[in-house]
Amino acid sequence: MRLYINLDHVATVREARRTDEPDPVRAAVLAELGGAHGITVHLREDRRHIQERDTLLLLQTVRTGVNLELAMEEGILGFALEHKPMQATLVPERREEITTEGGLDISDRERQERASNALGRLRQAGIRSSLFIDPQEAIVQMARELGADAIELHTGEYANARPAERAEQLERLRRAAALGRSVGLAVHAGHGLTYENVRPVAAIKEVEELNIGHSVVSRAVLVGMERAVREMLALAQAAPGTADD
Repeated sequence: MRLYINLDHVATVREARRTDEPDPVRAAVLAELGGAHGITVHLREDRRHIQERDTLLLLQTVRTGVNLELAMEEGILGFALEHKPMQATLVPERREEITTEGGLDISDRERQERASNALGRLRQAGIRSSLFIDPQEAIVQMARELGADAIELHTGEYANARPAERAEQLERLRRAAALGRSVGLAVHAGHGLTYENVRPVAAIKEVEELNIGHSVVSRAVLVGMERAVREMLALAQAAPGTADD
């Protein structure tokens, strides 16, 4: 099980005061020292947290790998094609949302064509691609047809479910993950995962990578980034069926 740490909210704290700290690049160094297998950042169109400078420095200094989340917007896509992160994850984006609220909508022909175009350009540039999608089997199949290398299953509905409904949401994730693996996709998962709810998702045998941000950054405020990452990694890799990659 790989653990990627999303550092967007380190930059959120910095941007609240329009200053130069805390620095996501320094946070990335500490996250890697804590055992993170990679770093995730979302370069949004409105630049509300991560900036181009952050991303460029991370690409130069991160020793594991950078997963760049981006909307299918030409300026951001062009940035990725020019600077070549290890992986690019296409995500939905609305300026009025606080954080990404759901998976990428690839339900109609226009969106499918846009996604296929973006994925093809990433492939030509040698960038591994992923689609952030809801755990719906039809969407998983479509992701494969569009040419993605991987899918990241949106775990928000699982994370936000009431206790009585959580088993149902977990089963949705299991089915989507199994289908994804069966059609040749690498399967990742993330959104809303915490120290309290991560283990059942980590135990899904087809899930090979977790992307977790807010919960780790929140804990890092209290105990430090290295320890926060180490504790999350221990939980994820202690889940039945997982192994240390």
